Amino acid sequence: MTYAIIGSGAIGSALLTQFSSKGIPVKVANSRGAASLDATATKFGKTVVPTDIADALAQDIIILAVPFTAVPDLAKIRKDWTGTIVVDATNAIKFPEFRPADLGGKLSSDIVAEALPGAKVVKAFNTIPAAVLAADPAEASGRRVVVLSGNDEDANTSVAGLVEMLGFAALNLGSLKAAAPVQQFGGPLVAVNLIKKS
Repeated sequence: MTYAIIGSGAIGSALLTQFSSKGIPVKVANSRGAASLDATATKFGKTVVPTDIADALAQDIIILAVPFTAVPDLAKIRKDWTGTIVVDATNAIKFPEFRPADLGGKLSSDIVAEALPGAKVVKAFNTIPAAVLAADPAEASGRRVVVLSGNDEDANTSVAGLVEMLGFAALNLGSLKAAAPVQQFGGPLVAVNLIKKS
């Protein structure tokens, strides 16, 4: 599997910390271009490779660590997403109130899936604050839990495998609809630091 992270902000950097610490090669891209990520590559080492968005979007598993509102523009860069696993780490937040955005009754991940036709969307890495996500996953004689959900079980399994490779404990909540009440922004698992004991 090849991996890419789109976005180099707080969540993207937290994930790069974990990829780097485990020596897992990952490409990283943002809207400002590969040259803007030179300092990021220096910080995280040779396994983190800056690239342009088009190249990042050609990887097997793509993690969206961008604002939810940036997804439509990102979707325009690639027409066919068939078979690609897209990890949706976004949250639909209304600012400055910092509350769930009104999506007309739709799930944010459903909107992401509609924007990326053919993609296998898996919701993950969205419930943990960036500072906690960047910290060592080993805690209190256990491992920090990353919850995930998606409508394609094979994609869920692949993302769960990545979560475990990064040192976390994966908790597959099932379909997007089943997990929505607890995983989507505003749900009870958001900002909760769950630990799986060894």
